[in-house]
Amino acid sequence: MSKVEIESFLKSFVLFFSSLGILIATLFYINYTKEIQTLDESIFSQMRLCSYDLQCEQFNIDFIPMNGQKLYTLYKDETGLTSYYPIPQSSKNIMLFHFSTKQYDAEVQNIKNQELWKFALVLVIVFVLSIVFSVYALYPLRNALILTQEFIKDILHDFNTPLASLRLNSAMLKREIGKNEKINRIEQSVENILSLQEHLRSYLHNHTMQKEKFELQHILVNQIKLLEKNYPNITFTSNINHVTLLTNKEAFVRIIDNLLSNAAKYNKPKGSVVVNFNPDSSDLYIIDTGKGIKNPKLIFDRFYKEQERGIGIGLHIVKKLCEELDVKISVKSVLKEGTTFTLGLSRLTQD
Repeated sequence: MSKVEIESFLKSFVLFFSSLGILIATLFYINYTKEIQTLDESIFSQMRLCSYDLQCEQFNIDFIPMNGQKLYTLYKDETGLTSYYPIPQSSKNIMLFHFSTKQYDAEVQNIKNQELWKFALVLVIVFVLSIVFSVYALYPLRNALILTQEFIKDILHDFNTPLASLRLNSAMLKREIGKNEKINRIEQSVENILSLQEHLRSYLHNHTMQKEKFELQHILVNQIKLLEKNYPNITFTSNINHVTLLTNKEAFVRIIDNLLSNAAKYNKPKGSVVVNFNPDSSDLYIIDTGKGIKNPKLIFDRFYKEQERGIGIGLHIVKKLCEELDVKISVKSVLKEGTTFTLGLSRLTQD
């Protein structure tokens, strides 16, 4: 199951289980109070019967002077249950029947235990039903996700032929007419689409299940070497010691490649890109001296962009990949000074 499927399953389960759990708990509480009332009425009824033959060991019986007590009435206080009944042929004295607190609490506890066992049994049944309901409710979402992924895969595959034709024809035009700004723009657009293809392919894979150990330094060195060829006027600096990560390598490389590429692409002439790692917090910092970002809170939104280049989906995919790999990503930026991306790798680092 993907992360979004797990999230949907948990939300459906919690909503269904908690709703039914609260409803059932309320019904059991109402039933419990009725059982207590039934217990009181049963004890009161036994007292009345006992007042005729006095053959009842569960009650304390006494004869007291009448002093305004209400007959045939059940009293309940901290000492227990009490009721008063007349004595035949006596107008001065009455009979007192008392059911002690200890006895009463024992009866109440017995009722409580029975209700709790019933409640636990029903709760287990509701738990199982909640799982079944959540799995059943998840099927439409799962099918929609599978169809969407298959559709994207088909589209990505169909892109290959026209992209190959564009690259071939632009190269032929370049040979015929030499360097041309329009041809450069076509080539740059093709590269953007190819980069987008790679991001989408990486995002579609099941990254959380394909984990491997690798050195962070090796990844950074390889990516920086590739970028140094394309951006010779940008200075790249990496200050990374021995750091081992356990995660999906392909997806992690996609994240690093996108952030480093953006840091170089939108940098100032003769600018710099510095990569640091804090071993105490396991945070990776990618710092550039570029143009900065006007709205850092929006850069992870789909199709949001502040430059003419690109289509505004790269960082959105980076955010999704970070969520898949359980990497915390944040950004701080100052216009005309630079941007710092922070990747929290505490859950990926290995000793």
